[in-house]
Amino acid sequence: MTNSIGSTAQVAGPIPATGPNPLANEDLLPTTAAQRHWAWKDYAALWVGMVVCVPTYTMASAMLDQGFTWQKAVWLVFLANCIVLVPMLLIGRVGPKYGVPFPVLARASFGVKGANLPAVLRGLVACGWFSINCYFGALALHGFLNIMGAGLAGPAEGETISTSQFMCFLAFWALHIWFIWKGLESIRVLEVIAAPLMIGASILLVVVLMMKVPAGELFNLPAKVVEGGPKTWAALTGLVGFWATLALNIPDFTRFAKSQKDQIVGQAIGLPIPMALFSMVGIIGFSASSILYGKAQLFPDGLLTQMGSFAAGVGLLVILLANLTTNVAANLVSPSYDFSQVAPSKISFRTGGLIAAVIGLLFMPWKLLATSGGYLFTWLGGYGTLLGAIAGILLVDYYLVRKSVLKVDDLYRRGGDYEYSNGWNMQALIAFALGVLPCLPGYLAVSGVVDKAAVPGLLLNLFDFGWFFSLAVAGGYYYLTAKRP
Repeated sequence: MTNSIGSTAQVAGPIPATGPNPLANEDLLPTTAAQRHWAWKDYAALWVGMVVCVPTYTMASAMLDQGFTWQKAVWLVFLANCIVLVPMLLIGRVGPKYGVPFPVLARASFGVKGANLPAVLRGLVACGWFSINCYFGALALHGFLNIMGAGLAGPAEGETISTSQFMCFLAFWALHIWFIWKGLESIRVLEVIAAPLMIGASILLVVVLMMKVPAGELFNLPAKVVEGGPKTWAALTGLVGFWATLALNIPDFTRFAKSQKDQIVGQAIGLPIPMALFSMVGIIGFSASSILYGKAQLFPDGLLTQMGSFAAGVGLLVILLANLTTNVAANLVSPSYDFSQVAPSKISFRTGGLIAAVIGLLFMPWKLLATSGGYLFTWLGGYGTLLGAIAGILLVDYYLVRKSVLKVDDLYRRGGDYEYSNGWNMQALIAFALGVLPCLPGYLAVSGVVDKAAVPGLLLNLFDFGWFFSLAVAGGYYYLTAKRP
C-alpha cells in the first residue's frame, strides 16, 4: 500500500510496503480518500454515544458527595469540557490533514521509537477505563436479571463485588470483542443508531422522576458539608482529565473525516453541552433516590433496581447499550492503535484490541469506585496529569515548532527527520518528566500510597492543578529545547 493523502502532506515518496517496514501496517498508514467519509453528524453521534454513559452520569453527583452544590457541579462539568475541547480540536486537525492516528503523530515529537512511551501510557489508561465501563455494564446486567426474577445476590458485607456480578462482568466484557474484530466502521454505525435511543431514554427517566418528586424538592437538597470545603481546582482538573484521553488520540477518529469543518462542528456540538446535560440527569437521579428511597444512589443501576418496574428493566438495558457504545469507541479503539505502535509488523488493530481487552480483565474497578472521592480525584486527576504533559508536547511540536507541517514518509521510516537519537527524542522525554514528576508526590498522597503529612503542602496543592501544570511545563520546556526543522 502506498500513501495517498493529497497535496497537504509533505512527502518525499511512497511509504514502504507493509511487509518489510517495521514501522507500518495497514491500520497505521494514512487513510485514503475513500476512507474519509465521516460527516459532522457522525462525530456528533460518536460523542453523544460516548457521553451518555455511567461515568458521566455519576460525575456531578459524585461532586455533591464532595461538598459541591448541584449548580456548581454542573457548571464545572461544562467548563471542564469547554477547556478540553480546545486541545481536542487542535490535535484533531491532524487527522483530516494527514490521515494518521495518534501513535504515528507522536512519532514527530517523541521519535519513531520514543512514541511507544505515550502510546503505551495512553493505551493502559484506556484499558483501565475499559474495565470500569465493563463493570458498570455488569451492574446493569445484574440488575436487569434480578428485575426479570433471577434472584442474584449482591456483595456480602465487606465485599465490593459478588460472584454473580463478576460473571456478568465477564459476559459484558466478551461482547466488546465482536466490535473490535469488525473494525471502526461497525463502531460508527453503532454510535449513529444508539445515540437517539439513549437521548430518549435519558429524557424519559427525568420525566418519570420529576413526576414522582416535585422539582422544588428535587433541586433543594443541601450540599454535603466536608472538611476544608469542596476542592474546586482538584475537581476541575479531574473533570478535564475525564476526556484528556480522547484529546490525545482524537486523530484516530478524525482521520476518517470528510473535512476539517466536519470534525470541528461535530465535536463542538457533541461534547460540552451533552456532558453538562447528562451529568444533570445524574444529579436528578441522585437526589430523587435520596428522597424516594432514603438513600442516594450514585449509580443509575441502583436507582433503577429500586424502582423495580418493567420500565426500569428497559432502562437497565439502555445502560448496557450506553456503556457498550462508550467502551468500544473511547476505550478499545485507542489501545488497538497504541499497542500496534509497539510492534506494527506483528500487532494489527484487531490484535491490539484483544490485548487491551485482556489487560482490562486485570483491573479491579469495583475497588477503585468504592468511594466517590477516589474515583473523581485520584483516578481522574492522576491520569489527567500524566496525559496533560503529553498533550502539551504534541501541541507545541505540531503548531509552534513544525508550523503544522509533517513529513509523512519520515513518520514511517528509520533515519528520517523523526529518528532523533536511535529513534528517541530525549528532549521530549525530559519535558514529559518535568511536567509529571512534580505532581507525583501529591498523587501518591491523595491515593493513600504515602502519608499526606509526609508531603509538603506546596506539592499537595500542585496536584490539584496537575493537568494544567503538566501541560504548561512540558510544553514550555519542549518549545525552548526542540530542534527546529
